[in-house]
Amino acid sequence: MHESEGTERWLAELGALRQQLVEIRKEQRDLAVAVQELTQTFKALAMHLGVAAEPYKKGSGEAKGREIPGFG
Repeated sequence: MHESEGTERWLAELGALRQQLVEIRKEQRDLAVAVQELTQTFKALAMHLGVAAEPYKKGSGEAKGREIPGFG
């Protein structure tokens, strides 16, 4: 009897730890979403205030091997 009680207690603890792990993983996912939203907000504010600009996107029509003026 003593051994089975110990096993049951360990299984109950293991179940509780698994439940806590599920909750922590959900909190991590929620936190990751919140951080992403915060990053997007800061980028939008920086662009709105003129502190930052959209990154330059190279046009597809430009030749890759062309010489840049002043650097040849």
